[in-house]
Amino acid sequence: MARRWGPTHAFGAGTRRAAGRAGRVGASTAGVIGGTGPAEPWEHRFVDANGLRFHCVTAGEGPLVVLLHGFPEFWYSWRHQIRALARAGFSVVAPDLRGFNDSDKPVGVEAYRMGFVVEDVAGLIRTLGHERAAVVGHDWGGAAAYAFAMLHPEMTDRLVVLNCPHPAAFSGALREGNLEQLRKSWYMFFFQLPETPEELLSANDFRFLKRFAYASSRKGTFTAKVLRAYVEAMAKPGALTGAINWYRAMFRRGLPLVREYPKISAPTLVIWGTRDHFLGQELTRGTRRHFSGPFRLVYLPGVSHWVQQEAPARVNRLLVDFLKESPRKLK
Repeated sequence: MARRWGPTHAFGAGTRRAAGRAGRVGASTAGVIGGTGPAEPWEHRFVDANGLRFHCVTAGEGPLVVLLHGFPEFWYSWRHQIRALARAGFSVVAPDLRGFNDSDKPVGVEAYRMGFVVEDVAGLIRTLGHERAAVVGHDWGGAAAYAFAMLHPEMTDRLVVLNCPHPAAFSGALREGNLEQLRKSWYMFFFQLPETPEELLSANDFRFLKRFAYASSRKGTFTAKVLRAYVEAMAKPGALTGAINWYRAMFRRGLPLVREYPKISAPTLVIWGTRDHFLGQELTRGTRRHFSGPFRLVYLPGVSHWVQQEAPARVNRLLVDFLKESPRKLK
């Protein structure tokens, strides 16, 4: 008989335990990416939330927008969106998620269960002085954004997800033996091994990681300068293991059943590049049934998995229009 988890079980321990935990905002730091120094249109700072210290990039003033990156990335994957959203009248925060770049990297696989990540986001929002936020996520950040909207509807103003399927669709594809998606997801199973994935990905200045992750993108999307920034972030002590532990934690307690996910009530926009090398477009079919609030799905033909970096102008326009649209028009 299938066990009944409920929403807390679906995302693991930690979804309620850390709620309301106080945090603090640390001193700002100088910009370190690309050598732009004072000309950067954002500020670096450290924020304490949910018992960890997070490096964040912030910009602008207004309603809060939280940008959650994926693997193998860090806040820098949103470099094209931060300025655009700040200019549109939003307060923007792009954190390095737990385990990545300059944020804390807790030891052990269990520390990377989604329940803890959800409370990281909740803690960041509260510590920055807000009660609600629009949450935007790509890849693993998209998975975290879905989970946050399910578990904290009272804090979710709007939800935007880029090239990440609803968790019910993805777990269903793996459970039901979607052979094409299983083939695309081979690395998730490889990452369950201890140490070997870290050794392979980091060898020869992360040569395999660069080819595996970014070779499917449109030419020119990831310049040598950008790839160097990603390599430097992943090469920091504990960062590669922390990032891979997200995948290890995903399988440790089994995949939740479809009925265990509560419907999302926040107005939602899903943006999907159709040339995704890692996720099949069929995972977006039937997504609407997982939402009780307004829902939109926009395909960007010919764009790869790295959608906000490959097509920044189109993504920025979709983001700003959706986030600024009046609630009445969203119905």
